[in-house]
Amino acid sequence: MTGQTTGRKVTANLVISLDGRYHGAGGPADFATFATYATTDVARDQMTRMRENATTALLGRVLAEGFMAFWPSVAADDNADPRDRAYAKWLVDTEKVVLSTTLTEAPWERTRVVNGPVADLVAELKADGEGDILVNTSPSVTKAVLSADLLDRMYLTVIPEITGGGLRLFDDGLPPSKWKLTHQETGELGAMALVYDRVR
Repeated sequence: MTGQTTGRKVTANLVISLDGRYHGAGGPADFATFATYATTDVARDQMTRMRENATTALLGRVLAEGFMAFWPSVAADDNADPRDRAYAKWLVDTEKVVLSTTLTEAPWERTRVVNGPVADLVAELKADGEGDILVNTSPSVTKAVLSADLLDRMYLTVIPEITGGGLRLFDDGLPPSKWKLTHQETGELGAMALVYDRVR
């Protein structure tokens, strides 16, 4: 690793509950609590904000499989909300890097599969190209870049509910870091869209 970078920012997007969890007590597939807020204006505007400068989507395998099964049909749907459709088109058209220990080749266009440490991959991506590298709603990848102190911006949407169970985004043992609030917006159901930039 040469240490050379292009100035690309590493950003991440996640929705969390008041108790800091990214899924419900029923396990990783339990998103019922979060679903109510996904189609609100504040959530859709946050989705637009996070992708505007992003040219690479960094995803974990499980999420990539779910996303690529769902979003391409939204991109082709004339009746979809314009913000959803714009995000879907971006996801289909942009460069995607999927972290996986089980996939050997990518089943989607404009996608490559990487089996290796997240920190090494991020260093490689930052050394070439332009635009933000968006860790797209992938908690395991977000945790890895937080642990390596490689995250430059967080797009957090906080929903006004306590799930009482489920995995937390901010685990004990993360390196201390300071963040500056650069955007804040409250939705009609009480969810808050927050953008934090890393202070270095």
